Amino acid sequence: MYEPIRGGSRRSVPSAMAGTPQDFPHRTREEELDIQLAGHLAALLAVTDELRAAAPSADLDTAAERLAEQVARLRGRVPARASATTTGHEPNAVALHRRAHALAGRALVVAASRADTAAAILAAERMDAHTAALRQRELASR
Repeated sequence: MYEPIRGGSRRSVPSAMAGTPQDFPHRTREEELDIQLAGHLAALLAVTDELRAAAPSADLDTAAERLAEQVARLRGRVPARASATTTGHEPNAVALHRRAHALAGRALVVAASRADTAAAILAAERMDAHTAALRQRELASR
């Protein structure tokens, strides 16, 4: 019914192995946070590009450029960008704004934990912008 255990017991590993490179992480905490922050900002950039394709605006253009700059600073290379054309289906702007708000919140948490003021300010501004867009759509639908 169950497959037998093929590996040896953990107790059989000699303690003399302590101190080998496998015993500690290969990246520092700061490097891991940089990777996490760049990932959240890149995802936020992708959603921003989707919103720009659906409803172009100067605010979204500026936000996308600032996000791209931050991702490039953290990764050391320019991020991949979505094309500005729509894909034949109308994106749900409310869902995109909600997703962008959540991603900006995650980026804010990581930026605050690594004391990255520029990224934290940008993430907080994007959260405010997406909250305002959601409120505006909510009022328009009434």
